[in-house]
Amino acid sequence: MNTAALNAVSVMTNGNGALQSARMNKESSDFASLLERIQGEKRSTVASSQILEKGRLNGDFTTGFSGTYKSASDKNAPVQGAAANQAGAHSSKRTIDKTSTLYEKSMELESYFVKQVLSSMRKTVSKSGLGGNDFASQMYEDMLYDEYAASMTKNAGFGLADQIYLSLAE
Repeated sequence: MNTAALNAVSVMTNGNGALQSARMNKESSDFASLLERIQGEKRSTVASSQILEKGRLNGDFTTGFSGTYKSASDKNAPVQGAAANQAGAHSSKRTIDKTSTLYEKSMELESYFVKQVLSSMRKTVSKSGLGGNDFASQMYEDMLYDEYAASMTKNAGFGLADQIYLSLAE
């Protein structure tokens, strides 16, 4: 190519070709230095068992019962609800450890039973004509009832978890 043609190309680009070339070289060197920095760092991997609570599934949206009871008085808590009524007047006072994993799992089972009762009750309610029958509405309503069941299990004092705990702890 002759010099006249080169001058014509540089006049047509107004020097943009050199500018673009400089930008590409800078981006390439920045990218190369970023790669070197990433490869030089020590990275540790994290397993899902470190992220999730033990025994919970990824995508499990319920709040759960871990950490519900933490105080020292919860280690020797009196039974309540149906478990307290079952004891009778002549039996010894029994206590349970509400901080244990067994009690947490007992509460999950009680919550499942309560959810089944709530689901049966929910089926008796007629829906209005305004929406509510699509998949998303049903899914979120089901999640709401999961939370209702968890809240009732924590606060209502049915005593079903206490009975389950006592029968399994023996």
